[in-house]
Amino acid sequence: MSYVTIECPAPATADKLAHSVSLICYGYNEEESIANFFKQAIDLLESVVTDYEIVYIDDCSTDGTWQIAQRFARENNRIRISRNDRNRNIGFTFKRGVSLAQKEYLFWQTIDWSYDLSDVRIFLELLDHFGVVVGVRPVPIRLLAYIPVVRSIYRIRTRSDDFIRAMVSLANYYVLRLLFGLNVHDFQNIQFHRTKTLQSFELHGESSFLGIEMMIRARSLGLDLIEVPIKFLPRTKGVSKGIRLKAIWKSCRDIARNWVAWGWRFRLEGRGGKGRIYRLPEPAFMDEKVIVLCAPLFKRFR
Repeated sequence: MSYVTIECPAPATADKLAHSVSLICYGYNEEESIANFFKQAIDLLESVVTDYEIVYIDDCSTDGTWQIAQRFARENNRIRISRNDRNRNIGFTFKRGVSLAQKEYLFWQTIDWSYDLSDVRIFLELLDHFGVVVGVRPVPIRLLAYIPVVRSIYRIRTRSDDFIRAMVSLANYYVLRLLFGLNVHDFQNIQFHRTKTLQSFELHGESSFLGIEMMIRARSLGLDLIEVPIKFLPRTKGVSKGIRLKAIWKSCRDIARNWVAWGWRFRLEGRGGKGRIYRLPEPAFMDEKVIVLCAPLFKRFR
């Protein structure tokens, strides 16, 4: 079956989602972006669910970020904020946010709102059918796109703000696939999890490596993953910190340490083969209810 031939009605979205949702976010010196982030997050969640929380962890910002977060938290009791005792960087801060989440489902967004969440309701509803919902940057389904080199070019065009960031991301992607053997199309995008399941994982990563580690832990439990299209939105305010040499070094060190500690065994034993990875361009492998639910998403790959 080809997804091009599917003509399914979009699911009704008049009623808000019954599940409760935690949105995790963290920031360091983001005073130019954080107010807009909270406004967008509140508008988004109010339109989709009746019960939600926004968990913000401040990584010991030295500008006005923390004061702005405090003001929003005073005005809205759905916003829960916490501050690290010192600058701890991505891994510690992210895991702390996950540990504080109290709702049924969980996902995250960057303070600069770098991912398109227009279809967030569908992504959350898919958690009724899959263990993890994984965002991938959509690559057009063309015959040439199945050639790895050409596909990489497509990814460079859709990956990030500029060519350098795109190349750093692609290098990281192929190194991780080679070392850990996880056959997914994106490691550095948003994921959607059941909160208690994610909280049960023993996560060792201290950098962006956490993205692949969460999927590895899920696959080891035999959970099914589904990849959904989530576009990257270029940053318009503030400064990205992801490609600083210090951040790249910490990420490389994190990857090496985890591969030596347990990653090689995971790869050797084939534990990444548990469960199934579902992709929207392959609807023949999906349940009819899922195909109907995902109907609005199919066009994202065209």
